[in-house]
Formats: sequence, structure tokens, C-alpha cells
Amino acid sequence: MIDEPFAAGTSLLHRRDARVKIMAACTLTLVVALTGSFLVATTALIASCLFLRIARLQAGRVLRHLLAVNLFTVFLWLTLPLTYHGNSGGDTMITLGGIDLSSAGIRLCALITLKTNAIIFTLLALLSTSTIAALGQGLAGLSVPPKLCFMLLSTYRYIFVIHQEYQRLLRAARMRGFVAASNLHTYKTFSHLFAMTLVKSWNRARRVQQAMALRGFTGQLLSLGQPQLAGSDYLFLLAMLLFSTALAALNLI
Repeated sequence: MIDEPFAAGTSLLHRRDARVKIMAACTLTLVVALTGSFLVATTALIASCLFLRIARLQAGRVLRHLLAVNLFTVFLWLTLPLTYHGNSGGDTMITLGGIDLSSAGIRLCALITLKTNAIIFTLLALLSTSTIAALGQGLAGLSVPPKLCFMLLSTYRYIFVIHQEYQRLLRAARMRGFVAASNLHTYKTFSHLFAMTLVKSWNRARRVQQAMALRGFTGQLLSLGQPQLAGSDYLFLLAMLLFSTALAALNLI
């Protein structure tokens, strides 16, 4: 089933229009992604934590997303201090347990960690508080090509169908005595399961396409109506744009 755990709520961010949140998120994450300033990255991280607080998201689910993203930063912490020495050539070395660590590499890891968490917190607070259907409708309202919006909605819808089909095939294999192990039979079984999932997904896609064609679908994403922006939406967007502009100006100092 489709799981959108953060989309249900009545917070200030939940009530904002999806178009406003998309524009705010794109602007802020672009500024954070391009910055090389610790001050800007730290300010953005504090602000993103405030956004999470306003959205009142479940802390446990947020932490699980945070751990998944920070697996990448852990890998950077294990490699960059040993390999990155900056562009100036005057990098100082820190010896820890007989291992020379680059101070430039440590600074770069810290900056990437701050930026990564600021961006993921911002996206969780702004975008996950809307349903995928609302985001697709919002993208269409922002004049994003209709085919891209349709691909987003259909992919999100049917990726769960494909997963359910794979789980059904796996249950059928286990009912026939299949037990996963590190042997050739297990590898062949999983390859067959994967191949059958692709075949059944292709057949399902053809049936869906035929059913939509019979109902007059011409490739255009039709909406029952675009909600009107309220005054609070304009104020929220203005505040977010001003904040992003302030961060960009701070980056130039």
C-alpha cells in the first residue's frame, strides 16, 4: 500500500499549498547545496530543524530517514580525511593513532554533513507534508511538463504494485520450501523471481495502458481543479524567499 506517513497533519506546513512549498524547497536547497560557508550551512540546519518542529513530524520516522542519509556521510568521514588535502597545498595534518588526517578533509566532511542534513530536514518538512498527488498537481500548476508529472504519479503508484507482486512470488517460493542461503540454488531462485517480477510488471503495465485508453486517456494529466493560493501562502513564500536571499547574501560575505 502507499505509505505517506508525514502527509497527514494539521500543522502550519501541512496547510500550505504544494506549489508554494515546492518553490520554497527548491530555492532554499539550491542555496544550501551551492554554499561553501559553515555559517550559512549551520544557519540553514538550525532553520530546517525549526521547520521540522513546526511540521510536528514523528521523531522516530525522521530519525530513520536521517540514519539512512547519513550512511553516505559516514563513508565520507572514513575516506576524505585520508585522501583530500585541499587546493592550496598548505594543508595541515592531524595525527590520530598513528594515522595522518587532513584538516582540509575534516573541514570538507563537516561542511557536507551540515549541508546534507539541512537539505534532508528541509525536504522532509516542506515536501513530505504534502501527498504525492498534491505534489504532482503542484508541479503541473508550476508549468512543469505534463509528461513528467504523469510519470511521477504513475511511478509512485505502481512501484508499490510491483513490490506487492514480488512479495507474492517470494511467499509462493517459501511455501514450496525455499530457504535463502549462500549457494547457487538461492542465486538462481532470486534471479528467476526478479525476472518474473519484471515480466508480470510489463503485463500489468500493458493492461493498465489498455484500460486507460478505453477510458479516453490521451497522455494529458487532467486535474479536477487547482486550489487557490491563500494570503498566508503568499506570506509564507515571501518569507522563505527572503530567508533564502539572506543566506545567499551571507554566503558572499
